[in-house]
Amino acid sequence: MGGAVVDDEPSDVKAPDGGWGWAVLAGGFVITGFSYAFPKAVSVFFKELIREFGVGYSDCAWISSILLAMLYGTVMMVGGLFASLGMILASFATSIIHIYLCTGVITGLGLALNFQPSLIMLNRYFSEKRPLANGLSAAGSPVALCCLSPLGQVLQYHYGWRGGFLILGGLLLNCCACGALMRPLVGPKKPQDQELQAVDQAEKKAKPQKKLLDFSVFKDRGFLIYAIAASIMVLGLFVPPVFVVSYAKEMGNEDTKSALLLTILGFVDIFARPTCGLIAGMKWVRPRCVYLFSFAILFNGITDVVSSQATDYPGLVVFCIFFGLSYGMVGALQFEVLMAIVGTKKSSARHHP
Repeated sequence: MGGAVVDDEPSDVKAPDGGWGWAVLAGGFVITGFSYAFPKAVSVFFKELIREFGVGYSDCAWISSILLAMLYGTVMMVGGLFASLGMILASFATSIIHIYLCTGVITGLGLALNFQPSLIMLNRYFSEKRPLANGLSAAGSPVALCCLSPLGQVLQYHYGWRGGFLILGGLLLNCCACGALMRPLVGPKKPQDQELQAVDQAEKKAKPQKKLLDFSVFKDRGFLIYAIAASIMVLGLFVPPVFVVSYAKEMGNEDTKSALLLTILGFVDIFARPTCGLIAGMKWVRPRCVYLFSFAILFNGITDVVSSQATDYPGLVVFCIFFGLSYGMVGALQFEVLMAIVGTKKSSARHHP
């Protein structure tokens, strides 16, 4: 977790809860999909990378880990080009270290530069419908996962992992188009604004420069509890989707059949996120969404513990169904809970699975 980015958006501008906000939501949907499905989808290439570079699976798993670590590290938007460039450069890699730097660091940084601003803009455009908007935007992750996982298998079969990385790099350029949808929200001008323009400019010069980061959120006990809980949660939250495909392969299942597990997980997740967002927006549930979020984390943890009993393919299918449900609940609720704790003006801290 880190300090919150200072939000200079005028506080008197009312969120329209619609209008251009739906375009912002669509952009956030795509960006969220690439940001969180991409690290999981890359795992379908691990087998070829192991064969190519003579490394172990744990070495390849660092690719997704580094990518996710970079995703939690930046709050500025420049990103589609970086994300695309990282995958394109990785297609020419000659060692696993090159994959770490290109796919992990450069692509992860690029996705971070896109992802954070999309959440901030979504918050500005939605207020009453914010839980539903967050749920719909978060659904981009499982939708992309359902598409990218089988697509990765097809690309690997026809073009190899290098050609697959190159094509995926081209797909990431769509993040640039989504970034163009993030139009600033401008409120109506007041008549006295023009009359007092000169005075306002003089006052702005006299005001001390604002800090980029606002660390006052650390004085909020609720935020500290959330930050600690979220930091512990992410240590294991992304592990099952990354390893479940290879675990199924080790059981003797075919590559395509193993990759289908991610599609099943994502399919359940698709319905879980908007449904949970809709429930969280209900009048009698929204004030208690923190408790619903706590239940989602507990549900996800219990699912992971019980997964050790899955010793065959049907068992893994059942695990993916329950994991997709709990994972979707966490993804739909975490930003809404953060907003409930610290408010809209300081909600730009790091978060989100």
